[in-house]
Amino acid sequence: MIYSMTGFGKIVVDYNNKKITVEIKSLNSKQLDLSMRMPSCYREKELDFRSEIAKRIERGKADVSITTVSSSNCETVTFNTTLIKEYKKNVEILSTELGIPTPADWYNTLFRMPNVFSPDLDIEVSEEENSVLREAVIEACNRLNEFREQEGAKLQTFFTEKVDNIALLLQEVEVYEKERISTIKSRIEESLSKLKDVDYDKNRFEQEMIYYIEKLDVTEEKTRLLNHLNYFMETMNATTGQGKKLGFIAQEMGREINTLGSKSNHAEMQKIVVKMKDELEQIKEQVLNVL
Repeated sequence: MIYSMTGFGKIVVDYNNKKITVEIKSLNSKQLDLSMRMPSCYREKELDFRSEIAKRIERGKADVSITTVSSSNCETVTFNTTLIKEYKKNVEILSTELGIPTPADWYNTLFRMPNVFSPDLDIEVSEEENSVLREAVIEACNRLNEFREQEGAKLQTFFTEKVDNIALLLQEVEVYEKERISTIKSRIEESLSKLKDVDYDKNRFEQEMIYYIEKLDVTEEKTRLLNHLNYFMETMNATTGQGKKLGFIAQEMGREINTLGSKSNHAEMQKIVVKMKDELEQIKEQVLNVL
């Protein structure tokens, strides 16, 4: 089973007239890239929360948001009087220098300035509240992983379809293999027949022909590609956290398909190879989202 790195988890809990919301959004990334936004009163527990999250989501670019809203409408507000005075003083100086009138509504102007007032966040957070928040963070991670599992199931269906398509295209190659050898041999013999007054050793010609045809043989490439396809499916159905490994297998599949294309020397086989590459590129694009 595979998990997607894309997901979303959210939980809202009530504690002591306070509504706490934890949201986690994740996208694909080569490693864990975790950013957190939370009220300053919870900052001392940030490292603990990061540790809990890292254990559960493993990899991906994750944005974590923790917000609180008072459910009792009795939240205290602290005005930064010193900052408000400074804003007013600067506006008056600017008004004088630019020759423009001061605001008609000072309150509306000053209260829109940054950091002039804020909820009282300096209240000490109890261990019980920190415990409630920790459980909320864990539950948000669990919901994120449920989402990732659902998306992973869709990816698994997608990969299975694409791998099957490449396997079917590989079977089509066999149809043209014998024809390809005969065509190559006939083309060389035809070219030789056009050379007048030139005699050649037919035994040596056969030896060279066998050597040339062996160089164009794609049996090994077909076998290795089929093994890679099977290994991709086995890895995908094994334990989670196989995204990087699937990416490596897809690269190996690409090498065999490219070699197959360079050796094919046949129009129809080249078309099949192009189709294989198209299917593989879709796999490579989506495998970046696998955990």
